[in-house]
Amino acid sequence: MFLWVLGIAAMLVVVDQATKWWAESALSNGEVIDVIGDWIQFRLIYNSGAAFSIGAEHTWVFAIASAVVVVVVTWIARRVRSRPWAVSLGLVLGGATTHLLDRLLREPGFARGRVVDFIDYFDLFIGNVADIALVGGIAWAALLHLRGIELDGTRAGEGGEAADTADTAES
Repeated sequence: MFLWVLGIAAMLVVVDQATKWWAESALSNGEVIDVIGDWIQFRLIYNSGAAFSIGAEHTWVFAIASAVVVVVVTWIARRVRSRPWAVSLGLVLGGATTHLLDRLLREPGFARGRVVDFIDYFDLFIGNVADIALVGGIAWAALLHLRGIELDGTRAGEGGEAADTADTAES
């Protein structure tokens, strides 16, 4: 399952970086593309902070936080024997990795780079594909935890019985 986590994370990094490249190409002149009326639009911004541009003056903190998430999730993922957990952790690992790459490699410089955001939700906030993956992966992990499903696919307190044998099969 560790390879599932890495594969999902790698695919997410490729998709996220490709969509950011597209956004920088298609939206660089301040263009706005209506996707679903005014509700969902494509609009390019560069975010040096976290969600809602919080902490924009402390970009290096977010670079360190992303690096810590990448290391911790990779360490935890080595114990995963459940496909649902592999998907969840793959989404989180991919999202954190691509944000880390942005922080390290984009302007204005190392560990001060800005994240490319371009999906505008209801004029409330602007995000990217990695943000969607992070939120989805964390929500999925919370659901698995609330259902008592362990990293190996067993239910907590059931003496090692798999919660769903189809979900724990090695591939």
